[in-house]
Amino acid sequence: MAAPTEDPVRPKVLWLARWERRFHAWRERRARQRGQLPTVTPFPGYGGTDWVRVLGRVLIVPPRTPPSDGEYGGVRGWRSFVAVPVGFAQVSVDIGGVTHDVVADRGGVIDTVLPASLAPGWQTFTMSVEGGEPVETRVFVVGSDVRFGVVSDVDDTVMVTALPRPLLAAWNSFVVDEHARQPVAGMAVLLETLVRDRPGIPVVYLSTGAWNIAPTLMRFLRRHLYPPGATLLTDWGPTHDRWFRSGQLHKSENLRRLAAEFPDITWLLIGDDGQHDDEIYTRFASEHPGNVAAVAIRRLSPTEAVLAGGRTAVNDHTAASVPWVSASHGAGLLRRLREAGVVDS
Repeated sequence: MAAPTEDPVRPKVLWLARWERRFHAWRERRARQRGQLPTVTPFPGYGGTDWVRVLGRVLIVPPRTPPSDGEYGGVRGWRSFVAVPVGFAQVSVDIGGVTHDVVADRGGVIDTVLPASLAPGWQTFTMSVEGGEPVETRVFVVGSDVRFGVVSDVDDTVMVTALPRPLLAAWNSFVVDEHARQPVAGMAVLLETLVRDRPGIPVVYLSTGAWNIAPTLMRFLRRHLYPPGATLLTDWGPTHDRWFRSGQLHKSENLRRLAAEFPDITWLLIGDDGQHDDEIYTRFASEHPGNVAAVAIRRLSPTEAVLAGGRTAVNDHTAASVPWVSASHGAGLLRRLREAGVVDS
């Protein structure tokens, strides 16, 4: 009998990923010894008329003492990173009186599709962990007659972050609160105009940012009057085969997933020229030409480009089958989208 050979399909787990898991398990044990219990932090999801994509994260959050007026001020980013993720937690999701039991991943992230029969628009349901208090969350249910949607990048598209430079990225993620973050001029008006003119369309905020910043991001969007939408972020840290997760792969995979989940919808893709949005959107438009209504690329200012480590080259899209527009702010993009017939005049 021949000696068994190593399974070539089974991935070799990066040692750093194993160390990260042990470290979080140690933190979880210490937190439980202090009497702290896990809770679910919900994130806005989306769905169709007979299914929903449920998003959230199971965390043990250190208690905070509110100020004397009873209200929290701005929450600095580092507080989101000191919470303890609870890997493989058992979570109960109650949708319309039907309870589903799901399991979080090793980073505590919940990202699952469940059957549900819900009316189009924003709908609510609850999640709980270990018999704790149910936490309410929301999903946007897309009607079967909807044919248009919006996918928007976040960093340097709706919020000025200068993300690619490591020191500035750390400052924006760990130190600055949402009060200090600056919105991109005119972008809220652009997105709100799209939602107002086409009631019932889905808005998806697709970012390479970590799930840790999701609460800060949602507060920022509300504060600056951006329309609510599903939030698709990623999980920092190592995977089984790389030191850090690929932001480009995260975006590309979610775009392909949206095309598969909503084959009849064409998407307006909004991004900027400071990272890889042009490249990602070009590839997606080539692979799924029937799912792209237009592409809008925000051009960074010279100062923003320096802070962001430069611009990526924007390809020539004059021969593209869908409109490609660019401008330095939301008002310019809105004007060009109107000229292209994507937005009503």
